[in-house]
Amino acid sequence: MSRYFVTGATGFLGGRILEQLARAGHTIVALARDPDRIDRRAAPGIEWAIGDVTDKESMRGPMIGTGGVFHVAGWYKVGVRDKSRGEAVNVDGTRNVLELMRELQIPKGVYTSTLAVNSDTRGRVVDESYAYHGPHLSEYDRTKAAAHEIAARLTDAGLPLVIVQPGMIYGPGDEGPSHDLFADYLKRRLPVVPKGTAFCWAHVEDVARGHLLAMEKGRAGESYHLAGPVHSLAEVLETAERLTGIPPPRLAAPPWLLRGMSRLMGVVERVVRVPAVYSSETLRVSAGTTYLGDNAKARRELGWEPRELEVGLAETLRAEMEASETPERTVR
Repeated sequence: MSRYFVTGATGFLGGRILEQLARAGHTIVALARDPDRIDRRAAPGIEWAIGDVTDKESMRGPMIGTGGVFHVAGWYKVGVRDKSRGEAVNVDGTRNVLELMRELQIPKGVYTSTLAVNSDTRGRVVDESYAYHGPHLSEYDRTKAAAHEIAARLTDAGLPLVIVQPGMIYGPGDEGPSHDLFADYLKRRLPVVPKGTAFCWAHVEDVARGHLLAMEKGRAGESYHLAGPVHSLAEVLETAERLTGIPPPRLAAPPWLLRGMSRLMGVVERVVRVPAVYSSETLRVSAGTTYLGDNAKARRELGWEPRELEVGLAETLRAEMEASETPERTVR
């Protein structure tokens, strides 16, 4: 069994990675920025260390003596007014973790990148050889792309690092974009569905398992798409309707309309505060964009198998209903 250092340990994905590592019998040094978010009742074998990826020296002691690093921590916000944490966490934090891993000569690491570094693939399902060099649609995309470049440069220089790139992660307990989508859907608060917008949908447990497989089987210097099945937002909500009986919005917003609204809101938000869901950035990201990746390499080399959307979505919607006490509804 091994001893691993994990950043982002109190997050949605990081927490699942901790659980799976502990079940496999490993010991874990889990980094937490906020002591109040630490679950002391979590699985045995977890040692908590207070630190921050933006403070390199706060991680040095906890990382010493570990046999591997999972760098999962990231800033994931779209449409928020204050974007300063994006550069600090995603770019500077990644540089800190990976440089420290090199200094301490940690034998292997897994870094959590994202399919978003490729921006809008315009309907193409791209593989790991694809490279995008244009402007990005959001600050999240831009900063994760910059962090990905840092990781790639360090691996080229010999750092024993494996890069994994999830798509849209969903599942019970999420507090991010997919949670907002399903919560609004269940409460019938979705006014429209963006036409053509599509993602690769992977259940959080599958993505966590992909990280462990990357540590075990992944080749240093390689990237792997932990991309679930491809579905448009419309298809996802149609599946949700089959499971719950709750109809999704029937009005589809075309990309040209959302892009126009994005430009308009770009002017408005200079003078008034705009809710994140209606921000120019959110509308731009929603305007028929596709963040799509081919997972054949992860299947072939890691033995990774993501579940079908309907299976994972049933569990997710059931948990969301229980948490929100949605009345008179069940999931088939």
